[in-house]
Amino acid sequence: MTLDLEQIRKDTPGVNHCIHLNNCGASLPPQPVMDAISEHQHLEATIGGYEAAAQAQDKLERMYDAIAKLINCSREEVAFIENATRAWDMAFYSFDFQPGDCIITAMAEYASNYIAYLQVARKHGLTIKVVPNDEFGQLSIKALESLIDEDVKLISVVHVPTNGGLVNPAEAVGKIARANNIPFLLDTCQSIGQMPVDVDALHADIIIGTGRKYLRGPRGTGFLYVRDSLIEQLEPPFLDLQAATWTGRDQFEIRKDARRFETWERHVAGQIGLGVAVDYALDLGLENIYDRIQTLADSLRHQLAALPSITVRDLGQEQCGIVTFTSDQKTPEQIQTGLSKRNTNTSLSQAPSTLLDMNQRGLETVIRAGVHYYNTEEEIITLVDTIEEILKEDG
Repeated sequence: MTLDLEQIRKDTPGVNHCIHLNNCGASLPPQPVMDAISEHQHLEATIGGYEAAAQAQDKLERMYDAIAKLINCSREEVAFIENATRAWDMAFYSFDFQPGDCIITAMAEYASNYIAYLQVARKHGLTIKVVPNDEFGQLSIKALESLIDEDVKLISVVHVPTNGGLVNPAEAVGKIARANNIPFLLDTCQSIGQMPVDVDALHADIIIGTGRKYLRGPRGTGFLYVRDSLIEQLEPPFLDLQAATWTGRDQFEIRKDARRFETWERHVAGQIGLGVAVDYALDLGLENIYDRIQTLADSLRHQLAALPSITVRDLGQEQCGIVTFTSDQKTPEQIQTGLSKRNTNTSLSQAPSTLLDMNQRGLETVIRAGVHYYNTEEEIITLVDTIEEILKEDG
């Protein structure tokens, strides 16, 4: 299947106002997603929030089916969470860690996740082991194998880090985790929506994702997948009447499915919009989406590398739609500001977001351009030409 770029861009009003290359921050949503959200919010304003939610039950339930199809799981293994950080927290803080337990993670781990490791390690006397990178700059599978012992209670890594185009070898990590009966938590915030993510192929026990990035869904939406065999082993760090039922004065019963990690109150229009966004991606096909993203990102990397003062900073054998770079003539902040003034959206990734990786490479800040399938080759050329102009400016 060839993507119908003309129709896709018609569905994306934002492309008429800017060159949007901050898709790893938040993508431009397609019109069907915006319509679904606004229609439900209008219904809430017309007949009331509870009444609108009751009418929208089929649309709300559709989200679970859409996510299940997207990642190849059952709908009972999916929870809607208000954002990916909270989804990750709900899973991680459900583990009953004991003194002496060990968590294994990677060099490119995201700050929010690593801060949680540090907090739990401080409270419960855990050890954190960081897998070194291999010669390609990705998590070393050989080194991971050498770190496995009876104390390891969780392997938790990011699929794609926030500060570059690296795709960590998640499938190989998952095989090791499965072989050693260790739960595997995979943060797919930057990969979900831009590439196929199959929980069985990846041997993942827990996956978290966000709506706002490559899925092109609304902000304030995320999801959590927990493998059915693990669900009842994890007691969420807090419960409400969505997650559990009050069965007696001194008794309650926690749900048996993944919705034990949810709360009753949620952004109803957002959940509907997330379902529509996932369906939109499924209709296009994740393999088709990823093929186009990789084509655009490879082109951008090659064009940037041809500029004398630019260094492309992406690592890994497999690289995705996030392209990061620096210049020896201008600071990342100067280039990003110059692009913004010219109606071109990029972002900055700074050391505290991926401290271990950035410190190891001696980097403070990189410019981050996240391409998506709705971007064009002409936009890539314009971006590179604009960067060249900025580099020639005084000051």
